[in-house]
Amino acid sequence: MRHFLEAYRGAVLSNPERQALADEWQAIAGELSAEPRVLCHRDYHSRNLMVAGGRLHIIDFQDARLGPDTYDLVSLLRDSYIGLSDPELEALIAYFLEIKGQPDAAEFRRRFDLMAVQRNLKALGTFGYQSTTRGNPSFSQYMPRTLGYVSANLTKYPRFTRLREILGGHVSELAP
Repeated sequence: MRHFLEAYRGAVLSNPERQALADEWQAIAGELSAEPRVLCHRDYHSRNLMVAGGRLHIIDFQDARLGPDTYDLVSLLRDSYIGLSDPELEALIAYFLEIKGQPDAAEFRRRFDLMAVQRNLKALGTFGYQSTTRGNPSFSQYMPRTLGYVSANLTKYPRFTRLREILGGHVSELAP
């Protein structure tokens, strides 16, 4: 969050806040590292899906590697560049689970939302970096949608109470 929270938003974090955030990131990373592994594109979103000649083409796959089974689905369905309504999101997740034969939809959704928190916070960092370090403010237009995704998931799960309090103290869109 250095590039978004501190550089882009100008937040000044206290040492206890820094430590609490580090603890939160560690807990999230630990849980995500225990998820089932599959081959992940790792940048699977609307801008990397092209249709030409009536066929779908996937581009920008040089970072593909094994990763959590929720990673690419989160990248696509919680894409910072496009928005889906809640009913569309639910229908697409249900369709994915039906195809996959996933018996525990609630557990998958919890893991999906956890990955969305990580992925969307990472996107905010990238957007902040592009704006402040690279001098490319065009990504700032995607921050409100991404913040909305983060806020929804931080609100949905009590385990994120502390994370929401800390981030919300510096980012009004995430305030409790």
